[in-house]
Amino acid sequence: MSGRHPPTAHQLDRRSLLLAAGAGALTAVGATACGSAAGQPAGKVAVHGDNVNFGPPIEAAGKQMKSVAGLSLVPEVIPSLESFEQVVKSSLRTSKTPDLLKYWSGYRLKDLARTGGTVDLSDVWRSAEAKGWVDPSLRSAFTYDDKVYALPMNLAYWVFYYNTEVFKENGLKKPETWDDFIKACTTLKRAGITPLHAATDGRWPSFIWFQEVLTRQNPQFYEDLMNGREHYPDKRTERAMQTIGDFADKGWFTALDLTMDNAAAQMIKGKLGMVPCGTWMGALVAGLGGKLGKNIDAFVLPMENPDAKPSMVFECSAFVSTVKGPDRKEAYRVAENWLHPKVAQAFAHALQDGSPNPKVPPANPAIAGVQRTVREKKVRMLNRFWELGPPELVEATVDDLAAFMLNPSSYRSVLRTMQERADEAWKVWREAEKV
Repeated sequence: MSGRHPPTAHQLDRRSLLLAAGAGALTAVGATACGSAAGQPAGKVAVHGDNVNFGPPIEAAGKQMKSVAGLSLVPEVIPSLESFEQVVKSSLRTSKTPDLLKYWSGYRLKDLARTGGTVDLSDVWRSAEAKGWVDPSLRSAFTYDDKVYALPMNLAYWVFYYNTEVFKENGLKKPETWDDFIKACTTLKRAGITPLHAATDGRWPSFIWFQEVLTRQNPQFYEDLMNGREHYPDKRTERAMQTIGDFADKGWFTALDLTMDNAAAQMIKGKLGMVPCGTWMGALVAGLGGKLGKNIDAFVLPMENPDAKPSMVFECSAFVSTVKGPDRKEAYRVAENWLHPKVAQAFAHALQDGSPNPKVPPANPAIAGVQRTVREKKVRMLNRFWELGPPELVEATVDDLAAFMLNPSSYRSVLRTMQERADEAWKVWREAEKV
């Protein structure tokens, strides 16, 4: 997820191979696009975002939106995250703000909602939930002050992709337990295959292993820590970092400068065993020639702590309607129909990702298998590291985790630094809540 903001690489690098298919479908806009929003012709509503690869899915959803609500969607993009966030926030109090936004859930959405420039969509959520159009467990990721300020666009499950042929050749099966997972890593390493992808390239991947291991050891502590109710220097965080350091010491990780797209390519070629990632990676895998459900599949990382409730991380983009957008009435109608099964399916299948609407069939076999695991094991869904906590804190601690990944023995000093940042960031956040 470049510069001060890790998601730049996350939004662009991770799906770089899809640009050829998607870029032509987007209206390229400059850094002042949101600030000069002038509305669309009647019957059309613009959706502004930072990710060019959401263009074709938004257009696909727009075709179905036309059939159910009589409105078309026009994707517009600012391909610089820094420009996008700055322009959005500065425009919300003006009459030149965009009508609809692709944003982030969690604390980034809360930060946006505090400006007063986003529409309360609580009634829309209640209606969708009553119809079975949205997973109720996702609601908290889109609320501020007990009100809903966005709808989920996608539902990316954080899973481990793996090469099924490599597993079969080495007598391995999809891991069902933590011991199975450790056995797979040990066996692959012995066979000369790097077991796991780990990276600091682009900054954002630095949090992946911290998030994945801690949620499998103590999911409730992860939830409390990321919401400012626990402290980083703790035996539970130390244990997670020691586990990660042990993996590194055993040579189970790739070089830390291996990008996500190159990791996917190596996995498809059989040179890399497993890649932890959101299910949005399915589109990247397919673009590289991988066959989901055949030579490439995905599994939910098993719990290391068998006494804890099965848990995993999810990631959702937020669909935001603005108060002062030039086409705000039509934008609200779009929001009312965003989770309609026809619209939701068109978007999810074009994106090749999971859907927040339980009525939408899986976009590919890998997602089908993950959803089956989630359903059968009643898996607890935890929001991604990037969306939890004050944005400034998250961005700083991503760098701290990168330092740890580069030098795993530094974990105690890294945890102290993270806590110093957390103390200040949470103080500022809570003071702002009182205003």
